[in-house]
Amino acid sequence: MAVKSAWVTKQPTGDENMVELAGYIAKGAMSFLKAEWKVMGYFVVIAAIILGWSGTLLDNSSPVIAIAFVIGAVLSAFAGYLGMKIATKTNVRTTEAAKTSLAKALNVSFTGGTVMGLGVAGLAVLGMGGLFIIFYNMFVVSTGGDVNGHEMETALEVLAGFSLGAESIALFARVGGGIYTKAADVGADLVGKVEAGIPEDDVRNPATIADNVGDNVGDVAGMGADLFGSYVATILASMVLGREIVSNDNFGGIAPVLLPLVIAGLGLVFSIIGTLFVKIKSENGNVQAALNRGNWFSILLTVAASFFVIDYMLPEGDLVMSRLNSASFTKMGVFGAVFIGLIVGALMSIITEYYTAMGKGPVNSIIRQSSTGHATNIIGGLAVGMQSTVLPVLVLAAGIFTSYMAAGLYGVAIAAAGMMATTAMQLAIDAFGPIADNAGGIAEMAGLPKEVRERTDILDAVGNTTAASGKGFAIASAALTALALFAAYVGISGISTIDIYKADVLSGLFVGAMIPFIFSALAIAAVGRAAMDMVNEVRRQFKEIPGIMEYKAKPDYEKCIEISTKASIREMVAPGAIALLSPIVVGFLFGHEVLGGMLAGVTVSGVLMGIFQNNAGGAWDNAKKSFEKGVMIDGEMYYKGSEPHKASVTGDTVGDPFKDTSGPSMNILIKLTSIVSIVIAPYIPLDSPLGLTHNVNTETEKVVQMIPEKASTAELIQID
Repeated sequence: MAVKSAWVTKQPTGDENMVELAGYIAKGAMSFLKAEWKVMGYFVVIAAIILGWSGTLLDNSSPVIAIAFVIGAVLSAFAGYLGMKIATKTNVRTTEAAKTSLAKALNVSFTGGTVMGLGVAGLAVLGMGGLFIIFYNMFVVSTGGDVNGHEMETALEVLAGFSLGAESIALFARVGGGIYTKAADVGADLVGKVEAGIPEDDVRNPATIADNVGDNVGDVAGMGADLFGSYVATILASMVLGREIVSNDNFGGIAPVLLPLVIAGLGLVFSIIGTLFVKIKSENGNVQAALNRGNWFSILLTVAASFFVIDYMLPEGDLVMSRLNSASFTKMGVFGAVFIGLIVGALMSIITEYYTAMGKGPVNSIIRQSSTGHATNIIGGLAVGMQSTVLPVLVLAAGIFTSYMAAGLYGVAIAAAGMMATTAMQLAIDAFGPIADNAGGIAEMAGLPKEVRERTDILDAVGNTTAASGKGFAIASAALTALALFAAYVGISGISTIDIYKADVLSGLFVGAMIPFIFSALAIAAVGRAAMDMVNEVRRQFKEIPGIMEYKAKPDYEKCIEISTKASIREMVAPGAIALLSPIVVGFLFGHEVLGGMLAGVTVSGVLMGIFQNNAGGAWDNAKKSFEKGVMIDGEMYYKGSEPHKASVTGDTVGDPFKDTSGPSMNILIKLTSIVSIVIAPYIPLDSPLGLTHNVNTETEKVVQMIPEKASTAELIQID
């Protein structure tokens, strides 16, 4: 990572004007992060105090959970900062490289993305691995505890604090960054493109710097924190379920707990190798194919290595989880589950690429419907988004079923770990997109030759597709991880089943299904309010600052940056509070089983909402971009500035908060509610104030259920 970062830094930055523009972007991004960190700092301190206090109340927790929470939060924020820092260095260097060739521009932008991918994945593996070693020795080894018993449960409960910290920060970073970037983007589009008739990244557009800043704080810093949290949550879910497996192995019985960490490490190594295959040789080279080639190499190498690692670490014979009614499985079943996870991830990326890529049927259908106006463009995009949920859900359902058949609930968890193993490569592919987008913005603002912008636009268009694929990948991993966390919650809470036939549990299911909708509504409405402020400010500057359109006066870029920053910080609180507080309120008022019903509702509804919003937004975006090259509709060519193009801009504007604010936040929402539930499960009393049912899996309850209503003394003795 350090070598690649140093190489990026050595690349030329272009002329003084380009450096100045890149400086505006870097300064704006850093000012946003500082404001965001200040608010999140208050949250982290308060939450850590509460967790530390709660850790003193039960035997299977510890005040150390507060330290784990703070470390997770700090590393999650640092992961976002790391990505933003390299992205703001790489953007102007990509612009300069695009003066030479498309191949060189790809090399620079993808190397910048690689630095972020390796950094984020490395932090996750280092943080989880390091803390597990510490907690394992603190709570298990030093006490002579059972690796399958209470002591290991305490170690993993405390480790869950690390994941809670990571996912909490990820949610605020994703939502706050998404509101920032889309408020600026919508303002730049509606006033700059539609009203003033100038390009989105024209230097005369007051919102253009804020728009480019948004690419970094939303699509880079927010995404970095997001995938850091996802990576950590996936590993945690597998470790928690691995504790329940009695394993006579060479690692003191903890091989099932260690395995997800080892697979993550393998994926990190093979992601580095995969990046070496991402290159093109000419101007006509296929950028998407180059990225896919690197991704597939890393996946195949991870599959092959996982076989030998699993064969070495896990013992021969049957493995069984300690919970009731668990079927046995073998180590080859575990390998099968890892393989299934990697295949599910690859299929999700392929399906998402089909629904969002330029030149494919779904995007072309939106282009055709743009010819009849703004409304039909919106209708077409909504239909594509809804249709795009079918295949991913079928793939997910098949993946869940087959991985469960291969290795039970542990198989589902380890399948998610296998899917996320190549996160470093996936993140490198994701991060190169916003870097290329920024590079194109700098090229436009600096007035560089047309061929420079054409090269960056090629990278940007591919980046839109890879971003959508990455979001599909993330939501798929969230579904598998959430199911594994759900199983872990059931084990920790002590309930045997979650029976939706019961009225209160069914009510919890409906409430859970509603949460992604209100969460999305708050996020989208926040973008709308912030965008209105931005639109009014851009209009004001065009009206009150004479000479902007004639290049005689410079717009007040900092005012637009300030509007986006304040709006995003203010508006990110409510969605975040819903995600964090909903499981706490439901759990303590209605009990374990109703909370389980709520988690099921959040998971199913959130997965569908995430896929729908991500794919609809991505398809709208690439439909708009298609007009920049020219499209043929009913035998006639249409370009930028045409009426169908204006309709596509409206669709893209509607899709912006879908794909960059609420949609990507769904996977964090799903996992965060489950992690909060795991952390609070030991504290929820069996007799909750408003609970109607208490389905607790205890030996006492089983015996009581065996006693007839009017049992004689002889019958009681016989039962005993």
